[in-house]
Formats: sequence, structure tokens, C-alpha cells
Amino acid sequence: MVYSKSSNHSQEEEKPRSDTTSAPESRNTLDAVLHHEPKEAQKIVREGLILAGGAVAILLQVANPGVGAGVHEHSNFAYRPVDRLRTTMTYIYCITFGSPAEKAAIISMVHNAHSTVKGKGYSADDPELQMWVAATLYAAGTDIYEKVFGSFSSAEAERIYQDYSVLATALRVPPEMWPADRRAFWAYWDAMIESFEITNHAKSVAHDLLYSKRVPIWIRAGLLVVRLLTAEWLPSRLREAYGLKTSKIRRTMYAVFMGITRGVYPHLPRFAREYPKHYYMKDMRKRMKDIV
Repeated sequence: MVYSKSSNHSQEEEKPRSDTTSAPESRNTLDAVLHHEPKEAQKIVREGLILAGGAVAILLQVANPGVGAGVHEHSNFAYRPVDRLRTTMTYIYCITFGSPAEKAAIISMVHNAHSTVKGKGYSADDPELQMWVAATLYAAGTDIYEKVFGSFSSAEAERIYQDYSVLATALRVPPEMWPADRRAFWAYWDAMIESFEITNHAKSVAHDLLYSKRVPIWIRAGLLVVRLLTAEWLPSRLREAYGLKTSKIRRTMYAVFMGITRGVYPHLPRFAREYPKHYYMKDMRKRMKDIV
């Protein structure tokens, strides 16, 4: 099962953080975030296939009660899921591929939006909640990439992991909160997964996401595949809590789908694989032209 301490994530030989050079030593400052180019993380983020993990990342995020309450109480998720996808992908693409001015603008926009997301027991500016959101983006993105392209070497995987920390520090997560290496990250991950009890807020978001009738028909047509992938990619404990189903037939369908994906996707032209990145970056620049 993905995202589990029993997987090869925790069994590989890990390099200590001090042995890596993928992120600048001074990345704890805003200036470092703005000027650091996370070339290792770009290998993952540029691939359009990571969008297939959007649903699993969201369900992992709202499994955290604080995130789930904030989304439920302050987001019109049920009515505008495509806008939420755009917001999330714009943030990811901008932080990894944007100019310093673009990064500064998107960071400011995110913090302004989060400043009003507060309630009993939660705040969108809580570093622990932001840390979890960034963790899900790393875990989902890298897991999907490796399922299609194959596993990274331990050294390369560690460099990618260190680079992904920029998605957390850009959200004002103190650098020391990002686990020192992958071994520490997966220990943190497993502890978080075991601590969650799926709330009604989270279940509501899951239903709105996976069974939405308000999205465009071209998205609705693909929800069957999204439900299949999400059920197989979620940790079993959360899959059961969300009420998602798996079976021998579904696992066979999943295996066939992933086999076809592995045989076709890596051979697509680069421009086709990177189309979502170009689309969202163009959209961002159009909307930001009066800001940047």
C-alpha cells in the first residue's frame, strides 16, 4: 500500500540532510524561497500526470481535522472544485517554476486568503497544518511519478525530498519543521496517518469531490477513474474510513490502467506531458499582470 512505513520509502539507506545540496543553506528566509530554483522537484512537478493524484492529496489533507474543518467551513468546494484545483496547481507551479516576483505575489495572495480562515480549534496559518498540506503534495507527487517512471535512486530521491521543502517554507512553515531526511519524513507521515479519525467534514469533502455533479461533463466522465485511483492510492486505514471500495475486480482494473499508463505516458511528447504546467502558468500570469 502506498504511503506506508512498510514500503521501500523507509527501508532504503537514507542520507543525512547535511549531505545534500539541493536546497540553499539559507532557505529559511523568504529571500531564499524566492530565489531558489528547485530543479530536483521540477522533475516531478512538470509532469501533468501528477494531476491524477489531486483527489488523493485533497483527501489526505482533509483527513487532518484542522484542515478538514477549514475547508468545510470556509470553502465553496462543492460548487467550485475546478477553481480549487486551479488554486492548488497555480501555487505548486509558481513556487517551483515562477520568477521571484511571481513567487512573492502568489505567496502574498495565499497568506491573505488564509488570514480569514480561522475557527474553533483551527487556523489556516497554523504551521502544523501547512506542514501537513505540503507533506501530502510531496508524498502524492513523488509516489505517482515513481509508479509510472520507476523508482529514484536513494541519493536522487533525497535531493528531490529536500527540494520539496520549499512548498512548506513558502507557507511560512519554519524550516526546522520539515523532517531532516526521508526516514524522518516517513516516520512523521505514518504517525500522522495513524492519528487521524475521519470527520464528517472530511467525508463531505470526499463526496463532493468524487461524486460531484457540478463539475463540467468532461471531468464528470473521468470521476470513475479518479475514484478507482484514489481508492488504491489511499492508505488502507483512510480508504476504509472514507468508505471507498476496493475488490479483486477493481484491483485488476487498476493494474490494467496503470500498465497502459506506464507503457504510453513516458513516450508522449514533452509538450503534451507539460501542458498543464504551461496552462496554469499562463493563466496565473494573465491574472497577475497588474500585480507582478
